[in-house]
Amino acid sequence: MREPLKTLRHVPRRGNARRARLPRMKREFAPERLNVPGFTAAAATLEAADPVPDYERLVAELAIPAPDALVRWVAHGEERPGADGKATPWLHLEAEAVVPLVCQRCLSPVDSLLSVDRWFRFVADEATAEAQDEESEEDLLVVSRDFDLHALIEDELLMEIPVMPAHDVCPTPVQLSSSDEDFKAAEEAKPNPFAVLGALRSRKPEEGK
Repeated sequence: MREPLKTLRHVPRRGNARRARLPRMKREFAPERLNVPGFTAAAATLEAADPVPDYERLVAELAIPAPDALVRWVAHGEERPGADGKATPWLHLEAEAVVPLVCQRCLSPVDSLLSVDRWFRFVADEATAEAQDEESEEDLLVVSRDFDLHALIEDELLMEIPVMPAHDVCPTPVQLSSSDEDFKAAEEAKPNPFAVLGALRSRKPEEGK
């Protein structure tokens, strides 16, 4: 009589046995809702060339529409040891755009370069940012898991707009306004105080009587 077959059990190999490893998925980050702690912990980098019309507040400052202009930017995250020894999130932002602004001399468009190269340190909340702001050389931001990186880029570009944009050489002669001409005529009509003083000194004593 045959003995019944025994159920075979799979015994895992030991020793030099190798386990199959699944490929690690690369983490994706969205600039519109940036997970700052994850982005900086991964020492990740984001970069893009966005159309200037995507930045509405910047468009409002332009002399004329610039449909083909681009905002080129690169953002890199990293962690550095903080004063308490814990990892602190940092962000390095570079951005630039050439946009048409209003020349303050001739009032025609002048292409102006806006360039940003700045480090930011993230803190826990607004109160911490206010308390450390005066003593910090770097700019402080409140850490967030849905941080709007595009808004930061636009803020920084707006702050780079010059107070008096102007051509090196205006394309057309600058015309004086009527008020400028009136002012110039009034200045020319004023007696020269030094000439008056010289005339008084040159008078003879009897002429003054």
